[in-house]
Amino acid sequence: MATLARPTRGRVIAGVCAAIADRFHWSRFLVRLIFVVSIVLPGPQFVLYIVLWILIPKRK
Repeated sequence: MATLARPTRGRVIAGVCAAIADRFHWSRFLVRLIFVVSIVLPGPQFVLYIVLWILIPKRK
């Protein structure tokens, strides 16, 4: 399995969704779509994205 790291190419904003998609071998589009749809639901999704942005290292 791939490690959890934000890519340097092919990312949108910070690459958090791309990192999660790459780690679990999912479609990047699907992960981004799920995140965007989840924004309309109540909860800390945006805060979680910021935290993951800080915690997930950049791929070297």
